[in-house]
Amino acid sequence: MSDVFDLLSSRGFVSQVTDEGALRKALTQSRVSLYAGFDPTGTSLHIGHLVPLYAMAHLARAGHEAFALVGGGTASIGDPSGKTEMRKMLTVSQIDANATAIANQIQRFFSVAGASARIVNNADWLRALNYIDFLRDVGRHFSVNRMLSFETYKMRLETGLSFIEFNYQLLQSYDYLVLHRKHGVGLQIGGDDQWGNIVAGVDLIRRMDSAEVEGMTFPLVTRADGKKMGKSEKGAIFLDPELCSPYDFFQYWRNVPDQDVEKFLKLYTFLELDDIAAIVDPGADINRAKERLAWEVTALIHGEEEAASVQAAARAAFTGSGGNLDAMPRTDFAKADMESGIPAVDLLERTGLVDSRSAARRLIAQGGARVNDRKVETIDDVIDLSWAVDDHLIVRAGKKRYHRVVLV
Repeated sequence: MSDVFDLLSSRGFVSQVTDEGALRKALTQSRVSLYAGFDPTGTSLHIGHLVPLYAMAHLARAGHEAFALVGGGTASIGDPSGKTEMRKMLTVSQIDANATAIANQIQRFFSVAGASARIVNNADWLRALNYIDFLRDVGRHFSVNRMLSFETYKMRLETGLSFIEFNYQLLQSYDYLVLHRKHGVGLQIGGDDQWGNIVAGVDLIRRMDSAEVEGMTFPLVTRADGKKMGKSEKGAIFLDPELCSPYDFFQYWRNVPDQDVEKFLKLYTFLELDDIAAIVDPGADINRAKERLAWEVTALIHGEEEAASVQAAARAAFTGSGGNLDAMPRTDFAKADMESGIPAVDLLERTGLVDSRSAARRLIAQGGARVNDRKVETIDDVIDLSWAVDDHLIVRAGKKRYHRVVLV
């Protein structure tokens, strides 16, 4: 076995480890079964889920066995980790539909990444639990005092922690126990906000099965500009193209801060480290490096053909070359409605480039709104047919966000 621990560490995946020496030994001397969990609280994964997926793929490509746990059971409760308030309760049918969609996304990711993972759903064992038996057999191993010492619970106590959420750590720990017993899983991985849950699972297996297993977390990814990773002006960056268009997905990566490019190339691509070093060499063009990052991630999630299409559209919009703009997000307006014109503020809001009229007014006042490279001078400007070129408008918010309006 290769030293995949060093590979993960050099790419920025390693933060906390229960026993680094034992984990290194296991990963180099045997085939380790590992898992990470994904609760189906929505219809799609977002890019915040990509770090564990990439880490699992690296481990699977190194010869280890990866399990992706879809939390059809735990999603009924909701993980309080990193949350300031209780999650919205979903119906069982909603959770099951979400679980199917997310499982398909995970399978596709691993297939394209040249790795494999087994999908398991904790609804298979959690929904059938007898609560009294569970408390007697599993709950007795948990100290309330210790649970409250973890950051997740300390933070939530300030805003309110429901009893149902307090059970989450027990259920996640039980997941680890079930996977250990059924599949020999000996490593759980997740973000730093999962450290308390992972350690609790390691401790439960030690107490109930007298076995030593490991846990490892990744640093929570942040952006150099202070913006939350995976959030854009339009909301979360989902993997589902119906929720986030491939063009917007590409543009998110294309527009990350310069300081983040090397870190993101290591975390979100499978490029060799030597190749990454060359791409971000101080003498290299940082915009080409950003475009390479955007292409790599988009190709993996949406396919190479789609990546090439949105790349061409982004270049055409940025350079004004009049190239193929078909992949750019598009809204159709009736040509007759444009004859009398539409206020610039309304146009910006209707294209989704801003989330409110007040945001549109601020953008215009700051000089950041353009239509077909013509500056919108005041909030009272009206956009009519005189602004159009070949029956279309390229509406721009700032330097990097574009939307195509086609007059039909």
